[in-house]
Amino acid sequence: MGAKYDNNSASGILGHYLRRTTVGVDIGGIPVGSDYPIRIQSMTNTLPGDVRGSVSQTIRIIKAGADYVRFTVPSVSDVSSIAAIRQALRNRGYATPIIADVHFNAEVALQVANHVDKVRINPGNFTNLGKLIPLLEICRNRGVALRIGVNHGSLSERIMNLYGDTPKGMAESAMEFLRICQKESFDQVVVSMKASNVRVMVQSTRLVVKMMREEGMKFPLHLGVTEAGEGEDGRIKSACGIGTLLADGFGDTIRVSLTEEPEAEIPVARKLIDHIQSLSHHSSLPRISSSPSWDGISYDRRISRTIGTIGGNHPPVVIGSDTLSARAKLVEGNFTGMTGNFVEALQDDQNAVLVYRLTNENMQAELRWLRFFLDENQCTVPVILRLHQKEHDPENFMLKCAASLGGAFIDGFGNGIWLTNEYPLAEGLVNSTAFGILQACRARMTRTEYISCPSCGRTHFNLMDALARIKSATSHLKGLKIGVMGCIVNGPGEMADADYGYVGAGKGKITLYKSKEVIKRGVPEDKAVEELINLIKENGDWVEP
Repeated sequence: MGAKYDNNSASGILGHYLRRTTVGVDIGGIPVGSDYPIRIQSMTNTLPGDVRGSVSQTIRIIKAGADYVRFTVPSVSDVSSIAAIRQALRNRGYATPIIADVHFNAEVALQVANHVDKVRINPGNFTNLGKLIPLLEICRNRGVALRIGVNHGSLSERIMNLYGDTPKGMAESAMEFLRICQKESFDQVVVSMKASNVRVMVQSTRLVVKMMREEGMKFPLHLGVTEAGEGEDGRIKSACGIGTLLADGFGDTIRVSLTEEPEAEIPVARKLIDHIQSLSHHSSLPRISSSPSWDGISYDRRISRTIGTIGGNHPPVVIGSDTLSARAKLVEGNFTGMTGNFVEALQDDQNAVLVYRLTNENMQAELRWLRFFLDENQCTVPVILRLHQKEHDPENFMLKCAASLGGAFIDGFGNGIWLTNEYPLAEGLVNSTAFGILQACRARMTRTEYISCPSCGRTHFNLMDALARIKSATSHLKGLKIGVMGCIVNGPGEMADADYGYVGAGKGKITLYKSKEVIKRGVPEDKAVEELINLIKENGDWVEP
């Protein structure tokens, strides 16, 4: 891999921002991929049988700016409801493409393909591969697109036995289905690799792109971080994952999954896309003469020397919050000052810590260049990444910081983070954003992490209300991971690395988990939060607030 590599390969760029080349996929007259704009979508959280409520919510999503709207289709009996929703929308003048989300039952996919513009299937639970070719034929005849949507939390037992719940397992799961599509000359396919773990989501997407390229495939990509949560956490987590891949030139349609009303996802997605598209005219970076050892796919923490609590195996520090070692000598530098002599002086000063101030529009490319440049010069100085923004809008501040710096920490680069803003923001927001980025990238855990889904028609309780009550009761449990999931389709799998889980199990009933183990079934919804707290106490993980 050369230092200036093209984004049709495994990962990203060091030169100009450029989207990966793909085939065009027509979805109900609004095509995705190729040279078409990056599309935005969301998913309703109404029950399919609630046609009136689904139509009303869909219209709100459309008015917010969505290009596509997706619906869960749990059973064959729901197919007629999807057809009725589509017809009602068309009768009211809305031509937005409709996408069906199908799990488990291949027969549902075959039937609903007659009424929608795209069908999403999950290789992990679309177990009847014999139904895939008939599905492709229906899609071909009706001009319906297909999404091969892999979820980290619902890989098949066979894939798990071969690869475990790894990025490799996710990529292989997708490729098995894509090879069939390729053999059948069906190219109207979109691919997605989703996980609540941002690092896994990024690595698996980069890997599947590499594998597709090696086999001559150019299918477009759908990007999203599942179960990202709500509020600040959901936005930062989504921006770290989606923003990193968009900056790499990957991604043709995105969904920001928030545990909020679905229409709230659209403006966040639009801001992310607008930010990344502003990178298209950034200045070029010089070539690195040697080939970097980092492959762009696996996590590889950069080796740095230790100065007090900075560098080495220490988690990244947050300037403005952490107390730094008295030994540390902060030396500021930026792209124009990165010369061989400067780096040599840094290496010779055993107390030096480089505070690198980002200046390039494509900060992800700049940081990748910096990593390679330091490696080439055998410099092990710890690096604090400093980013100054000029944002009046706090949401823009969070999204831009996360999209710009997330990729570095996902890949193992950076011993600290220093955020500042030209204009005053809410008290604590700047440092909170810094800690949020580190947590989202699994670089440093300093708060309770909530893995919560955005809810859909498979959810039979008020997930947003439940999450609010759980956060109110447990947010002081720093470093604990709690999953709050709407149903069992992807819930138990997506929260597999959570310490505790709260999962919907039918109307008014909740199942509680300790790690991957079911502890209590059928807990009444009105008692479930209290029972979750009791479970945490019983296992010794509770501390009084």
